[in-house]
Amino acid sequence: MEFLGISMGDWLFAALGAAMIGLAKGGLPGAGNVSIWIFAEVFGAKESVGYLLPVLLCGDTVAIIIYRRNADWGHVWRLFPPMAVGVLLGWQLFHIIPANEFRIVMGFLLLLMTGLHFGRKWMMRNHEGEDSVPHTKWFIWTTGVGGGLATMLANAAGPVAAFYLMAVRLPKFAFIGTSAWLFFLINFFKIPLQAQLGNVNVTSIRVSLLLGAVAAVACLIAPRIVKYIPQRQFEWLVWAVIVFAGIRLIF
Repeated sequence: MEFLGISMGDWLFAALGAAMIGLAKGGLPGAGNVSIWIFAEVFGAKESVGYLLPVLLCGDTVAIIIYRRNADWGHVWRLFPPMAVGVLLGWQLFHIIPANEFRIVMGFLLLLMTGLHFGRKWMMRNHEGEDSVPHTKWFIWTTGVGGGLATMLANAAGPVAAFYLMAVRLPKFAFIGTSAWLFFLINFFKIPLQAQLGNVNVTSIRVSLLLGAVAAVACLIAPRIVKYIPQRQFEWLVWAVIVFAGIRLIF
């Protein structure tokens, strides 16, 4: 049985990926990266980037409503220009990378994001009261351009932004609110570029909006269920799945 040309099994798998996006936007970091692999398995590597983008925007929209008063706009505008440059570079690379090699690129980016996540934790283990990275233009631009490339090629910039926002010691809700607004603006900026590439189209949007509703609901309930989930164990499980997904995409 199919709906919009997609089997029920694939719909359920994609809905799980959409729910993970909502949980990530609602306060369970890392969960959204699992959806990159799920969507690549269901829709194909290159095409999945376009299917996933409107779903992310649905989650972003709910997140900015929930955390609308918590954004630190100074950090949003520091990161947005270099991320936009990275997005434009990624847009050009999309034309160059062959479709049959795109799974490898996505897998590599997932493993890179995992390494960055745990590298950040290791660097900051003894820096509870101080910044562990310099607040210089080169750091902001390196982080931003790298994040822009990752988000354009695989929607995988979360750990890059987290590396910067955690380093500048934003409080918890300011961190979530700033991330929500930053990614809402960046993902909105990506829409016409992905449309030009053919990854966002009428067919993909019909599917994405249905899955976006799942992400929105998951984002709304995430703050209510997060207190019942052992965060440390959940994060380890999520990152283990991401490592598995990265290896599977490469091989």
